[in-house]
Amino acid sequence: MNVWIAIGATAIGCYAVKLTGLLVPAGVLERPLVRRLAALLPVALLAALTAQQTFADGQTLVLDARAAGLAAAAVALILRAPFLLVVAAAVAVTAGVRAVGG
Repeated sequence: MNVWIAIGATAIGCYAVKLTGLLVPAGVLERPLVRRLAALLPVALLAALTAQQTFADGQTLVLDARAAGLAAAAVALILRAPFLLVVAAAVAVTAGVRAVGG
């Protein structure tokens, strides 16, 4: 039953956040600080999600093949490779490290 309470609370919370966003006056959204934050927030959230998925396993910090794949993707990005090549490099390096490491 606790799972359904959590699901219901999450649904209500999501609806409240969406409603709050719709009720914000347009003048507030045009402020320079709000525009900068709106531009940077998705990048920060994606970086945090990537770090959490790469370096965490439950409550422990891990350094495994995923970190090597992320490093390969970072190198490909620095070299200005196309997005599909970045993903392919990350996949290939991660698979290679897993194959070698067992």
